[in-house]
Amino acid sequence: MQVRIWVHLKPLLLALALGSLMTTTMAETPQEAAVKKLIEPRLGDGVKVDAVTKTPYLGMFEVRVGKDIFYTDASAKYMFVGRILDAQSSRDFTKERMDEISKVKFTDLPLDLAMKSVKGNGKRVIAVFEDPNCGYCKKFRKTLQEVDNVTVYTFMYNILAPDSAVKSKNVWCSPNRDKSWDDWMLSGKLPATAPASCLTSPNEKVLSLGQSLGVSGTPTIIFADGSRIPGFIDATALEAKFASIK
Repeated sequence: MQVRIWVHLKPLLLALALGSLMTTTMAETPQEAAVKKLIEPRLGDGVKVDAVTKTPYLGMFEVRVGKDIFYTDASAKYMFVGRILDAQSSRDFTKERMDEISKVKFTDLPLDLAMKSVKGNGKRVIAVFEDPNCGYCKKFRKTLQEVDNVTVYTFMYNILAPDSAVKSKNVWCSPNRDKSWDDWMLSGKLPATAPASCLTSPNEKVLSLGQSLGVSGTPTIIFADGSRIPGFIDATALEAKFASIK
């Protein structure tokens, strides 16, 4: 059962507390170190706690394991799994932290493993992880047909079916990768079988990349500011997201 904890803090106090929580370069306090030492062995063999941070909520501590977070008390006796929301505004503090933790440094992405397409001036840039057998990825391809002035880097992330990697390799080995991908995703036209001479495919490297970034489903859209949106969005939502990026 997932737990939601509703809290209300004065705006100034909350802003100061959250600012401290999101400053990842701060040294771990002795109390945080003590909680980490207590909670880690209680999570099972091989589980490594990356960070413990005291929160402004009810004396709880945020525990981060990879890209997941949960909460515990100072004695590490109880675990709270769920979301913390402001009772008056419904602001989701847990989601904000998850978004912060999952940010990607866009310039570090190995874009040579992706297909590149440019529409208009291409100033707005995204990377998207897609599987050739993903229905929502095909819907998102239609979304991309409705927007202009965008550069799209597509990582073929083959996680849904045994033949996903085969289809992706056929696309990768085609003379025009981007057209071949759109032909399949938008029109259902299968790419030609890859020639025997085409021995390269980024499949394994893209799988490793996606796993390292915590990409668990397709489509997953990564924006130039490092934020991400998992799942399908329509053109209106995509334009709104672009407008929100400073």
